[in-house]
Amino acid sequence: MADFKIKPLADRVIVKPKEAEEKTKGGIILPDTAKEKPIEGTIVAVGPGKVEDGKTIQPGVKVGDVVLYGKYGGTEITVDGEEYLIMRESDIYGIVK
Repeated sequence: MADFKIKPLADRVIVKPKEAEEKTKGGIILPDTAKEKPIEGTIVAVGPGKVEDGKTIQPGVKVGDVVLYGKYGGTEITVDGEEYLIMRESDIYGIVK
């Protein structure tokens, strides 16, 4: 996704959230109102890094990384009908290996 339509600034990243589970482990289909917000997603765009004391600190994540973030982290945005989150790199808890 190198040609993503939005270029995040500073230490911000854009994440495509993983789809919410459609049914429980027991097979019960969940309505949209009962689905848990995802806490995992794939990075689709990364800013150049934040500037501290005149030096740019490079991001520790890259496009394609699958990451974990807070349930209510980031700001929801819609691009071409697709839902994404834009958040600071510091809102990311870790990279899934």
